Amino acid sequence: MAGVQFADVRKSFGSFPVIKGVDIDIADGEFVILVGPSGCGKSTLLRMLAGLENISGGEIKIGGRVVNTLPPKDRDIAMVFQNYALYPHMTVQENMGFSLMLNKAPKAEAEKRVKYAAGILGLDKLLDRYPRQLSGGQRQRVAMGRAIVRDPEVFLFDEPLSNLDAKLRVAMRAEIKELHQRLKTTTVYVTHDQIEAMTMADKIVVMHDGVVEQIGTPLELYDKPANLFVGGFIGSPAMNMIKGRLDPENPKSFKAPDGTALPVSNPPPDALGRDLVYGLRPEYILLDANGLPGEIVVIEPTGYETHLILRLGGSDLSCVFRERVSARPGETLRVAIDAAHVHLFDAESGRRLTD
Repeated sequence: MAGVQFADVRKSFGSFPVIKGVDIDIADGEFVILVGPSGCGKSTLLRMLAGLENISGGEIKIGGRVVNTLPPKDRDIAMVFQNYALYPHMTVQENMGFSLMLNKAPKAEAEKRVKYAAGILGLDKLLDRYPRQLSGGQRQRVAMGRAIVRDPEVFLFDEPLSNLDAKLRVAMRAEIKELHQRLKTTTVYVTHDQIEAMTMADKIVVMHDGVVEQIGTPLELYDKPANLFVGGFIGSPAMNMIKGRLDPENPKSFKAPDGTALPVSNPPPDALGRDLVYGLRPEYILLDANGLPGEIVVIEPTGYETHLILRLGGSDLSCVFRERVSARPGETLRVAIDAAHVHLFDAESGRRLTD
């Protein structure tokens, strides 16, 4: 196993920069997820780590060794792709052991490694099958098994669950996390799905437009987003955001454009007199018979939660209630806001001002 370091890593295609000076330090045995919208540069960064893309500047290290110019086969990494990339004419056992055969590993050693990986992934009874005889989840396990048998220093996953249905994605998330806990191999995982990132990662790297917006644990990013982009990207339903200013006569009151007053717990001194964005997670809007009146726009009962869109003043707010809500669109619902969980962002820079 080994740590991974990106130091001022840059990548340009011609004169167009796609990675703009990225610094990331991944500890030995850590499970790190690169997350962001399409086109943010996360897959390009992973491909540079794998040696599938040349870098334009900076350094990439694996286990303290600079690998900028090393070919992929010499980096001691194993990559799991989105499309499985299995050989259709080979059995599960042959697919999993193919890299060992190329490296001329002894037959007994190769069989031992394949059986070990198959046991971990529940593929023991499928070793004689061909990829066409497997489900999507089983094919993904075979792709993972092919990586495990190599016993690499670093596992790389490039959106491995994108081709699976919703139920199978949930199951495979748990399997990959359990696999990491068992093997304790450094893992770098790319996804655009922030739910995958929140549920699986030890540490998340949020990327946008070729730069790193924030690095932290899932709950650090959720509870203390560094800026508007991270606040809006992490969390589902997304954070509510309302433009306005603090009331100069009462700094604990935020005034929306229509004049609606919203509570603030501890406004920072530098928030006064500037344009702000009021950030509020949907779960911190609470049912309260004496609260602010809002008009129900949409109501979505999901079972143990009820999701609503509530028109409060001039803003539509997403709400998540654990209680059952007996109401219809167009009716009035009174709510209170948990001011202790309000975020204030500078409207111009997007930087979070609250502690």
